[in-house]
Amino acid sequence: MKITLTIDDEFLALVRKKAESVGKAINQLIRDYLESITGGDNPERSIEELNRLSGRGHSRGWRFSRSEIHERS
Repeated sequence: MKITLTIDDEFLALVRKKAESVGKAINQLIRDYLESITGGDNPERSIEELNRLSGRGHSRGWRFSRSEIHERS
């Protein structure tokens, strides 16, 4: 289904910047928001997002210490 939104140019510019900063298209940003407010959960999309956000680096054996794990800011 297609939906038409009417928003002003300044707001659209802000939305474009936000979408770009999170690496998503505006359509995806809106779909994600609508799913979040309706409680929709797509396990496959959640896994894809987790994989996308997961680090690909190597810790070289470094681990958090107990105090770092429980540190509160």
